[in-house]
Amino acid sequence: MDLKQLEYFVRVAELGSFTRAALALDVAQPALSRQVRLLEVELRQNLLVRNGRGAVPTEAGRLLLEHGRGILHQVERAREELGRVRGALAGRVAIGLPPSVARVLTVPLTRAFRQHLPEASLSISEGLSVTMIDWLRTGRLDIAVLYNAPPSDEIEATPLEDEELLLVQVRPAGLAEEPPPGPVALAEVATLPLVIPSRPNAVRMLVEAEMANIGQRPSVALEIDGVSAILDLVADGVGVALLSRNAVESSVRPSAYQTRAVVDPVLRTRLSTATSSLRPTTLTQQSAIGLIRETWLSIGPRPRTA
Repeated sequence: MDLKQLEYFVRVAELGSFTRAALALDVAQPALSRQVRLLEVELRQNLLVRNGRGAVPTEAGRLLLEHGRGILHQVERAREELGRVRGALAGRVAIGLPPSVARVLTVPLTRAFRQHLPEASLSISEGLSVTMIDWLRTGRLDIAVLYNAPPSDEIEATPLEDEELLLVQVRPAGLAEEPPPGPVALAEVATLPLVIPSRPNAVRMLVEAEMANIGQRPSVALEIDGVSAILDLVADGVGVALLSRNAVESSVRPSAYQTRAVVDPVLRTRLSTATSSLRPTTLTQQSAIGLIRETWLSIGPRPRTA
């Protein structure tokens, strides 16, 4: 049984599509189809049922998928163990980061990765939490940093840090030296024009849920996905935003904004590292998770919230 053929089959079965699998594996779709077909011929079993919407594993395919994941994992572990013999962990680690986190974490994490895992290769992608959860399920990512990771049998999440959401407004001219304004009640925030991501963004869902708990709903001025775009629109006077202090301080012009704490209730988002429970993490991936945690907590100065 050819390992490449097995890898191709597993990826098609997980993604449910030859087209998506070809993109994920960076191979031509005809070559991918041919290799999977050769595997079926060798095993004398139809492994996938092809239809207009993609490809679905047969009973034999589901059985091979279960074994295939374990085989490929064991091969990766063997490579790592051999790497340890020469004193280094190896392998590829694909990490997903939310845009606001990627802006401050990518450079120091890459530096730490090169220092501590020089034999391994790193891939970093940006995405919204809901998108990265899907990427974890399909194997496009090995590790993701997520906001408010939902409970799931398919995802294992470990808390990294809790962050408060602040009210972000454009700083009025001439107030640069003024003391920071006091906190604002969430009920008052509900009356302000809000620039906020569209559903099912984690921050959007949190804001709507907490406002509903006090009998309010957000006054949405504009829906837009992307922290930089949200801050640009706040600076342009379109409305206000609810973002973490980290998102503001890592922006191009943090001095252009004024932030206020939100109370009654305080809005907290939980940042977690997450992996797929369908695929055991390798030693290299476990080391990468440790580097993410160490690097994130070393970035400063940033206020910590409970």
